[in-house]
Amino acid sequence: MSGHSKWKTIQHKKGAADAKRGKIFSRISKELTVTARMGGGNPEMNPTLRTVVQTARAANMPMDNITRAIKKGTGELDGGTFDEIIYEGYASGGVGLVVKVLTDNRNRAAAEIRHIFTKNGSSFAQQGAVSRSFHRKGQVLIEGDAIAEDDLMELVLEAGAEDMTSEDGRYEVLTDPLAFNDVVTAIREKGIEPDTAELSLIPETLVPVNDEKTARAILRFMNELEDNEDVQDVYANFDISDELMNAVNE
Repeated sequence: MSGHSKWKTIQHKKGAADAKRGKIFSRISKELTVTARMGGGNPEMNPTLRTVVQTARAANMPMDNITRAIKKGTGELDGGTFDEIIYEGYASGGVGLVVKVLTDNRNRAAAEIRHIFTKNGSSFAQQGAVSRSFHRKGQVLIEGDAIAEDDLMELVLEAGAEDMTSEDGRYEVLTDPLAFNDVVTAIREKGIEPDTAELSLIPETLVPVNDEKTARAILRFMNELEDNEDVQDVYANFDISDELMNAVNE
């Protein structure tokens, strides 16, 4: 789940993380498989795969699971064929949603995702209607006590980052997708392990959400999508205040 700010959606999800561990492992396994299929199964030669492996290990995913997922991608084991599909639509308050799906059954995925949209009073939007207002970026989130802000700024800009911001003593680094691996490598070589490091869709403009009912409806919709086995990630352009997010999390 990705919205603005990403820290807020991380905060919202932490309470349910353990209950969804199987889903998290499934999502990472698919990412490992697809990344290995596209760029090879050696993390040293495939920087994107190296990043996904780090994500898997940070989630305490067993090494046997990681190895098996990579071998599916390289063809050493069966089961490595997934189609990527993007669905778009709107949640309450006019908030735009982009849903990334990796599936081995396109018909099943389409029917299940459509059902979730309908259940939440929405329907699929025309392809590009929502996604055109998002930009694909590398996004790295780092706890503020890991490094001084000026030092991090110098480090990531030299490595090719486009921008860095600070919020509540924590940092968000944005990169062009082509510079993402260089920036993440520079950060890790400094002995810093990011909270998250991923290629994401960042909204160009934000939709303010000012009431608890709408906020709950949006997050419920997104959570139902993320609970689907084929959904890899959900991106949204909401802007929910800390106070309202805290009320929703209570």
